Amino acid sequence: MIREYIEAALAQANYEIIKADEPYYGEIHGLQGVWATGRTLEECRKNLSETLDGWIVVHLKKGLPIPPIGQNKVEELRRLEV
Repeated sequence: MIREYIEAALAQANYEIIKADEPYYGEIHGLQGVWATGRTLEECRKNLSETLDGWIVVHLKKGLPIPPIGQNKVEELRRLEV
């Protein structure tokens, strides 16, 4: 569920080159605060994935909504019984 969400979000990411020590910049529109930079496009994409992962954890912990990406949703589990 989360892996598919992250992959779908990264597929919609926008990247650009900026004037900075880490010139590759990426962001995912619709997910406020999810952006990253890197020395290479691959590094930027990895950093963006890690940022999104942390963003999801914070939103789940605080009970904040996580907007769907296409058919992909991340929802809080209310209770898990084993």
